[in-house]
Amino acid sequence: MHEYIKVSYVDKPPRLNEPYMICGFPGSGYVGKLAVEHLVQELNAKPIIDIYSYSFPPQVVIRHDGTVELMKNSIYYWQSDGGKGRDDGSGRSSSSSNGTNDLLLLTADAQPLTPEGEHLLAEAIIDIADGLNTKMVFTLAAYITGVFMDKPRVYATATSADIIEGFKSRGIATMDNGSITGMNGLLLGMARLKGIRGVCLLAETSGYVVDAKASQAVLKSLLELVNMSIDMSSLEKRAKDTEVIIKALEQQARRGGMGSIMQEQLREEQDKDRELGYIS
Repeated sequence: MHEYIKVSYVDKPPRLNEPYMICGFPGSGYVGKLAVEHLVQELNAKPIIDIYSYSFPPQVVIRHDGTVELMKNSIYYWQSDGGKGRDDGSGRSSSSSNGTNDLLLLTADAQPLTPEGEHLLAEAIIDIADGLNTKMVFTLAAYITGVFMDKPRVYATATSADIIEGFKSRGIATMDNGSITGMNGLLLGMARLKGIRGVCLLAETSGYVVDAKASQAVLKSLLELVNMSIDMSSLEKRAKDTEVIIKALEQQARRGGMGSIMQEQLREEQDKDRELGYIS
């Protein structure tokens, strides 16, 4: 492991069954981050690894209990029980899986600030994935349109053509040009070098607001691909909140006041960028 990267084991790694690693970084619309944090919450996933890097923004995060902590990437795990679902404590099953694959869920306070830092972090994450016998890596990202979308479409790319063949039947459009910047792209490239299969799912988003609608869309596509179902109600509520914000912006635009309200929205987003090391 490179000296710029520190991997801290929160708990001893359990024996996992060919897990899928699902990654959600802070980026445009917080599309991937919201989706993975929803998975962590609904699956009651357990923390296993924290990753620190000198290339993260030089600041600390203030947690809910008032304490501070260095910025980090965190990996959680969830173990499938063969499709029976999990008891959330209320006597009902909050999730179910039609397969036997366990999950590794990666969420982040920040992405690295430098290209070198991104490459080193991506290499470290894929080394961890390889060591835990990961079957496939998924990254969840934003497909920036610059306009508000009523029903965000989901696009995808993958490390091999046979994976791509399965996209059409699920209503997922295949990307056939362009590039994916930052960790969402690098992780797939590094996974391919290691012989690990990978998929990047990208949901349409304007890039102007924290977009829970896009997160909901990309998460639904992911759950289809991994044959799982979970309670989506809290994310659906956030998606409705996104719709309210978008409608307010559109109404303001029709009145000719889009400039000032958009500038304010962008200022808020830039503040979040600085707080969370946001890289689109």
